[in-house]
Amino acid sequence: MSLESNERDRCERRLLKMIPHRGAARTAFLTFTCALLTAATVRAPQIKEENIKVVTSGAFTAAYLELVPAYERATHDKLVTEFGPSMGTTHNAIPIRLERGEAIDVVIMAGPALDDLIKQGKVRADNRVDLAQSKIGMAVKAGAPKPDISTVEELKRTLLAAKSIAYSDSASGVYLSTELFPKLGIAEQIKGKCKKIEADPVGEVVATGEVEIGFQQISELLPVKGIDIIGELPPGAQRVTVFAAGIPVTSKHPEAAKALIQWLASPAHYTAIEKTGLEPVRPRK
Repeated sequence: MSLESNERDRCERRLLKMIPHRGAARTAFLTFTCALLTAATVRAPQIKEENIKVVTSGAFTAAYLELVPAYERATHDKLVTEFGPSMGTTHNAIPIRLERGEAIDVVIMAGPALDDLIKQGKVRADNRVDLAQSKIGMAVKAGAPKPDISTVEELKRTLLAAKSIAYSDSASGVYLSTELFPKLGIAEQIKGKCKKIEADPVGEVVATGEVEIGFQQISELLPVKGIDIIGELPPGAQRVTVFAAGIPVTSKHPEAAKALIQWLASPAHYTAIEKTGLEPVRPRK
């Protein structure tokens, strides 16, 4: 017997107990009502919950975590979240994860690094979406003297005077070590006191006093306790990085992944993004 027939029989037995009158009217009522209930049971769309695996790099982490609960309530999907840098060779780095074929539905990372993965055929080109712009900032241990970095020359003097300098192994650190420091003409002079922090927040080693000054995306410095953020790098030294989302070719739930990315990019979430130290990427008019 079919699912529809079984459901109709159960429906009729329930209604027989509820309706005492006999006759043609009763029969017609039963037939019509059961047909409606059966159609609703058999044909109504079922809510399909998905476990969507997301790997996000540090810069967008605070904004993402702020938005996760609302998304899960609205869609009934479960976001399984992990973290990893946009670049580098650590075990959790997003490029390394995809290189070993890890099944990931959404990656959120520095735009240039995401573009490289698209060129390599590891991320789908048609679902890339810019989410936010991020600036680099500098921090010192809470209560420590605050160096001047208001101009490029003051920043240069601060770097030369510092006893130790930390930067990340991802987008901001790559820029500082390979572009900015050489541009300032001090790369060799400060090389011995620079430390690249792999996978962990730079602010944490600054907070412990392990290094005197540290650089990272401002959105990654803000959540760290025990530091004072001096400010963003000055014009002429600053590098604005766009953080974007994409869908790896290993995704098991590409449609759900696409819906999540569109939701994160919605203007309704600009405020949540801004309060984490990022600038939302608004659609061009």
